[in-house]
Amino acid sequence: MVDKLSPEQKEVGAHNYNAAVGAYYDVNRRDFLRGIIAAGAVSGAGLGALYFGYGRVSDPVRVAVIGTGDEGNVLIGGCTPDYVQVKAVCDIRPFSIHRAFHGDWSTPSALGRRPGLMSVYGYETEAQAREEVKVYDASNGGVMACLDDPNIEGVIIALPLFLHAPVAAAAMERGLHVLTEKLMAHNVAQCKVMSRMAAEARDKNDNPIHLATGHQRHYNVKYDNAVNLIRWGLLGQLHHIRAQWHRSNVPGADSWSMPIPGGEKLPNGKLFDRIKSDLAYREKALAGAVDPAEVARLRQEIAMFKAWDADKVVDPKNHGYVDFTSNGRKFTAMEELHRWRLFDRTAAGLMAELGSHQLDAVSIFLSSLRDDGKKVHPLSVHAVGGRHIMPMDRECEDHVYCMYEFPGPEYSPTFDVGYFDRVEDYPKDGVRGFDQDPNKKVVVTYSTINGNGFGGWGEVVMGTKGTLILDSETDVMLYRNSDTSAKVGVAQKGGG
Repeated sequence: MVDKLSPEQKEVGAHNYNAAVGAYYDVNRRDFLRGIIAAGAVSGAGLGALYFGYGRVSDPVRVAVIGTGDEGNVLIGGCTPDYVQVKAVCDIRPFSIHRAFHGDWSTPSALGRRPGLMSVYGYETEAQAREEVKVYDASNGGVMACLDDPNIEGVIIALPLFLHAPVAAAAMERGLHVLTEKLMAHNVAQCKVMSRMAAEARDKNDNPIHLATGHQRHYNVKYDNAVNLIRWGLLGQLHHIRAQWHRSNVPGADSWSMPIPGGEKLPNGKLFDRIKSDLAYREKALAGAVDPAEVARLRQEIAMFKAWDADKVVDPKNHGYVDFTSNGRKFTAMEELHRWRLFDRTAAGLMAELGSHQLDAVSIFLSSLRDDGKKVHPLSVHAVGGRHIMPMDRECEDHVYCMYEFPGPEYSPTFDVGYFDRVEDYPKDGVRGFDQDPNKKVVVTYSTINGNGFGGWGEVVMGTKGTLILDSETDVMLYRNSDTSAKVGVAQKGGG
């Protein structure tokens, strides 16, 4: 989102954001840090717990992670041992189970996002970890046996989208708390059933069941601070939000079209096994490696690729995946398992996997100005999209563009929107909301594309007084109006 900003402009925006947050909290940084240390919250996760007001617990919740693929392993990396103890993992793929313990060694950044149970919980070996973490797979009952484990209090579900609802329902029937990856379910009807079940079910200690969906921006300190900046009036009257998630995926290099274990036939009839080839490359590199760090890294990568290659013995048809035909092309159950995001039965495309995050953020921002505590809903949406660059190897689009209209909130006379027309005497009585003036809307534009990652992902919130940029869920920049060059001070006063 900030590709057009220079390093100096980014620094200005970060300075303005930090100054605004610091001024409104009016907290001395040294005293704040002393409080953190005194509370024992010194890690990044501990800081988040302190920020959201979570006290220490003597008995962390015991959970099972069901589905330890890419996102399941990200969620393992996000677990804080002081609050969550992973006591079981469940998956049908050896590759997924291996990464659950050892982390993802495909790249340094992947390992940072998916460090594995041994790293998160300090286990020295996989054997030691398995003494504390039960593994459920096709050999010992899989998902249903995992849900019946008496040592489990809750589950984290990171399965393909079409399995969220049935597994969540089975968990709640057993009195287990549920955090399911987004989307909550494959359709609205399933979401309603899940909500009703959560409202009626009780856990083993007769407490209400907690059902949560993994829209992580709700748990992000910087997004919470962004909401405060909007409420405090630093942006003035909101009137436009621009959001995007752009990726560089192209045919032959697509993160949603992963290699098939055991290989695939090329047009000339020959078998191409990408996983086996990559494994052989690393084994050859290890034979000539002398640097201890390189040797250790290659051994980890080789072990991971061997586990990935072992996925070829898993029969997806035994686990609900099917052969099918779409647009005249035949797909195997193996493709449906390993490339589930590409197909309508198992997933819901770009807006489900990516767009849902941005639209959730938009709803967070606009709902923050409501007095009734309800979540704002769009009035209309116009959208276009299609499969513009990818071959006929999928059912989902690779480009989607949307324009949403949201109802504009009401602003009281004491809320400083940053403008006043003396001739029109406007807005003497504040700015009316959509309910009173149908012209008052906030327009949101959104694009999610493949083929070019320029701009990455994030949101730009525009108001009559300022611009707020949230880039890649990590960096936040604040500017007065559209001035990206001026550092500004912020002082507390009433009415924004």
